[in-house]
Formats: sequence, C-alpha cells, structure tokens
Amino acid sequence: MPHRRRPPHRAAVTASALLLACTALVAPPAAASAPASAGAALATARPMERLGRGVVAVRSSGTDVLVSWRLLGLDPDGIGFNVYRSTAGGSYVRLNSSVLTGGTNFTDATADLSRSNSYRVRPVVNGAEQPPSTAFTLTANHATEPVVRVPLRPGGPVKFVWVGDLDGDGEYDYVVDRQTSPQAIEAYRGDGTFLWRVDMGRNSTDQDNIEGGPATIDVGHWDGVTVYDLDGDGRSEVAVRIANGVTFGDGTTFTHEDDIHQYIAILDGRTGAARATAQVPTDYRPDGPMYARFGVGYLDGVTPSLVAYMKNRQDDGDFNLMYTAWRFDGGALTRQWKWKRGDAPHADGHNTRIIDVDQDGKDEIAEIGFVLNGDGTLRYSLAGQGVVHGDRFHIADMDPRRPGLEGYGVQQDNPSGLREYYYAAGDGGMLWKHVRDGVGDVGRGMAGDIDPRYPGMEVWSFDGVYNARTDTLTQATGPWPHLGVFWDGDLGMELFNDGKIEKWDPATGGVSRLVTTWHYGAANSGTQYPALIGDIFGDWREEVVMTTSTYDELVIFTTDRPTDTRLYTLAHNPAYRNDMTVKGYLQDHHVDYYLGDGMSRPPRPDISYAGS
Repeated sequence: MPHRRRPPHRAAVTASALLLACTALVAPPAAASAPASAGAALATARPMERLGRGVVAVRSSGTDVLVSWRLLGLDPDGIGFNVYRSTAGGSYVRLNSSVLTGGTNFTDATADLSRSNSYRVRPVVNGAEQPPSTAFTLTANHATEPVVRVPLRPGGPVKFVWVGDLDGDGEYDYVVDRQTSPQAIEAYRGDGTFLWRVDMGRNSTDQDNIEGGPATIDVGHWDGVTVYDLDGDGRSEVAVRIANGVTFGDGTTFTHEDDIHQYIAILDGRTGAARATAQVPTDYRPDGPMYARFGVGYLDGVTPSLVAYMKNRQDDGDFNLMYTAWRFDGGALTRQWKWKRGDAPHADGHNTRIIDVDQDGKDEIAEIGFVLNGDGTLRYSLAGQGVVHGDRFHIADMDPRRPGLEGYGVQQDNPSGLREYYYAAGDGGMLWKHVRDGVGDVGRGMAGDIDPRYPGMEVWSFDGVYNARTDTLTQATGPWPHLGVFWDGDLGMELFNDGKIEKWDPATGGVSRLVTTWHYGAANSGTQYPALIGDIFGDWREEVVMTTSTYDELVIFTTDRPTDTRLYTLAHNPAYRNDMTVKGYLQDHHVDYYLGDGMSRPPRPDISYAGS
C-alpha cells in the first residue's frame, strides 16, 4: 500500500505511585572506568557501550538541586553511592551522611546557588569507595528548570538527534541533521563542542518524502543515518547512506560517475572521515534511488550489525522493499545478506524494531506485518491474519504473566475493517483483534502501563484504552496516542504530546500537565515531535531532546523529581538500545522486561562492555 505523508494530528492518573525499594529493582557496574563485575560477563555476551555515570544536576526549586546518575547494567548487587559537591572550584565535600542504596538520585538542599556547583558520585562496593565519576557543573545563578542546554552552531532546522559515545569517554555525544538544501550532518561532544560536519551535497536537495534524491536523509519515515559502536572499539561510528558529491567531515568528497549508485559510508565519530564504504545493491536501480531506514542489532547475539531497510517506488505505485545487513570490522564494511519482499504480501510500516523476539540471545528484525530472522530468512508473516500496512506498532513484555514478548499494531485503511491487534511476538500467534465495519485509518497507537488498576500494559489508539492481556476496555476515552516518557519517578508511563509532558488519570480520563516545553524555549521538530526521547544521562528515567526555534541549542528535558525506584540505565538494555538507533516515524523505545506497576526486579542484562 503506498506510503503517504500524513496530515498532522492535533491532540486533545493520577496512577498510584508505587515506588519500589532498591532491593526490588535492578543493579548494574561499579565505577565508570572499570566496573567491578565486568569480568563476570560471559564471553559470548553482547558487548555494549562502556558508559560512565552520566551525572546530571538541575535546579528543581528555589533552593534545591536534584542530582541524578546511572546505575549500569553490570553493577554488582548492593552497590552504593556517595555524592560530592565542589563549590566555585573548591574541594569536593561529601553531601550524604550514609551510603545511598536506593534510587540513583539525591536532593541537595544546601548549595550556595549564587556560585557554580560541580557534582560527582563515587560508587561504593563492599564498603570501599571507587574512583569518582566525571563531574557535572551547574552554573552560578542557574535557572530553575528541568533542562540541560547544549549549544549548537547556527544552522538550519533539526529533525533528528542521535546519541553515541563518539570520543570514548563513556558519555553520550550528539549527532544532528540539518534540514537545509543541501542537507548536512553535524556532530557535537556532550558539552556542545563542535566536532565535524558532513555536507550531503546536491543529491540531497530533492527532499520529496517518497521519491527524493539519492543522498537525501530524514524525510517522511526515512532516516538513512544511525550512530553506534559497530566495531567494538569503545567509540561510536556514524552510518549514513550517501551518493555522489557528499563531502565528509575531513573535507574529502565522495565521487562517482553517476548520481544513481548509492553507498553506505561508515564515518569516524571523532572526525567525520569515511572509514569504509560499500555499494547498496542495485536490484531496483531502474526504479530510481532507494530511501533508507537504518538500525543496529546483534543478529548473531554477540556482534552488532547495521540493518538497512530500503525502498523505492515502481511506476505503477507499488513499492520495492529490500533489507540488507552489514558488518563493520574496523576496516571494511561487508554485506552479510540481502532479503527482497518481491510480490509477497508481507506488510511493512513506518518503523522498524530490531529485537530478540524469541529470547534466544539473538536479535530479529520486526516490521508491522512480518519478522526476519537474524540470517535474513522470513520467520513469520501476519499476512494470513489480515494485517496490511499501518503506521505504528510496539513490541514489549506487555503481559508479565505470559512468557515471552507481545506485539501491538494499528492499521491504515485495512479493507477488512481490522483496526488494531495484539499478538505473540515470538511466533506471530494472534491473541486478539479489533475489527469494525468499514475501512478506517488508525494513524496512531500506543503501548505502556498507564493504569495501575490492571496488571500489565495498556494499549490504545482511538477506540478507548484496553488492558492488553485481557482485552478489557478500561476507559472509553484515552489520552492522545503519541509518545511515552518515564518522568515522574513512579513506574507508570507518562506521555509526550505536542510539546507537553503529561500524566493520564485513568479514573477520570483526563490529563495533568507536568512540563510545558515551550516555556523553556523549546520547539517541536516538524509538527509535534521531539528530536529524540531516550535515557541518555541521569537515572533510568528518560530525556526529551528538542531544539530552540532558532536551532542554535539542544534543549534537553531531564526530570527534576526524586524517586526511590532503582533501575539500571535503560541504555544498557539490549532491546531499548537497539530501538534508540532507529528513527522512521519516531516511536517509543521498549525494554525486553516488563516495566510498569507491580513489576519484578529485572534480570541482569547478558552484556559485556566494549572497548578497553
């Protein structure tokens, strides 16, 4: 079914705040430099980013500062923390009277806020303090706001932001697009230090959302860019689909004899120089350039692969769809396999999820209507269940009482009247469907725990809120089904809607507003989206990344609310981190365990740390 640019939708809990004690939730590594338990990871565990503590501080009231930091995926059980403050460059002074073993945040009510204050934490393992984290500095007379501001060079509109550790210091840096003509990609360190710029060239000036230029990025539900440590050296690379005329960050220009052939380039995260290039298969070259959606997954369970979803349109309006997987070994970019849909009725959508659907340690590639195994073979298709094209779908542990993961999707103009459906993610077995008379366009659908009265997650589009596991209608009118964000510290999901962070009240069906982003100078990306939602620093709660209306600053919203809930950083959960590498139509990232009211302590992730 043709992909059309959708017109913007316009939007329109108090749930019980069950705060689990630290012993009820997770624990990950010891010090940022050398986690005490890193050696305990299995040799076959997937190597993930060796993150630091991600310390962040925001002024949460006239007198208080909330300091927050990461619990890491391999931190030993029982790890504690001490919080230290340096005022105006003076000696660091410990703030807590006893070792902190609850939520990884601390409220400082004693700071002299007329002067600068730097905060760092020291893990405590078996009674011994470990080396300190990198410090975060709150400037003198800092504004009272739940915001971290990162300067950008002047430039054009930003649609997407990616994060990755470009320089190997254990903290996330930023890669942003510039929706100018021609387009560009820019990289910045976490403090806003400019690193490099890639000019996408004249082949990025045609920015049609269906059939644009061979080097065009980030239009419609396409991206063609992602950021991840693909070779395991502890520093992230940037993958980008390119064509003739792209100028890399080191000033060299990629040239080809024509503008039709497309390539994938792997860029050095520190310099923007091309470390490797490989040609995109030309199977569908007669139908023009192929747009791309990139993501990363561990298809063999231990080594990251770049996954490329690519499409172009035939003259009759149908679409060619091709998936490829690639491996970068630090020197060469090699194609692992290629899969073509052909005329089969396997439905794709506007987002891809790369996740271990059968929980065997190896990732699969999920579309809204089918799943590919890690070797590029078809695992299952939902075509026999009447599933056609749709905009949005989710895969998560929606029902903690049922083994495995579940999927929820919505449909666009399904001739059978199918509107939304819920299925077993491992084998595609249908658990329930909602079918109505006539053809409906269900443009949005959400999944998350927003009603603590019912076990498991809720799912909703425009026909009411349903408890997923029982298919029970719990509220006839639900919140706008846009994006979720973990913000206030309880285990229920909050909501991001058109520049507002909101809390839904299942008893009344109404929402209360927690944050109004434009009060802090932030602007939506395009219609009603942020540039990124993800756990990029601080504790397990998520950040909302936006820009100013003049695109000269990242405005990163980070919670100013304390919590006793202790969870390892979501970025060390394999499913969640894979999701962070995919854009498309921006959708929520999900962990591979049940995250919600009444949850059990999540298992330690089967990971190791990349790099030395």
